[in-house]
Amino acid sequence: MEPVQVDFHVDVDGQATPKGFFWRGRMYPVDSIGRQWQDERGQHYLVMVAGGKVFELLFVCEEMQWYLRQSGRSRWTV
Repeated sequence: MEPVQVDFHVDVDGQATPKGFFWRGRMYPVDSIGRQWQDERGQHYLVMVAGGKVFELLFVCEEMQWYLRQSGRSRWTV
């Protein structure tokens, strides 16, 4: 996973929702959010961007840092 800048919205309950991320010199708007889960590393989000590409975003609260991993998955049904 590599560190990335994420544009996100925080609702009144404190839940972050990724809206897009800046990766390798390009901004990727999030088209849809799939599975979300929390584990010992932080809060994970599977997000889909244009072209059906799927990425995993991880927010590590202790570091106040977002990380990204490109998934091998393609489109899913929402």
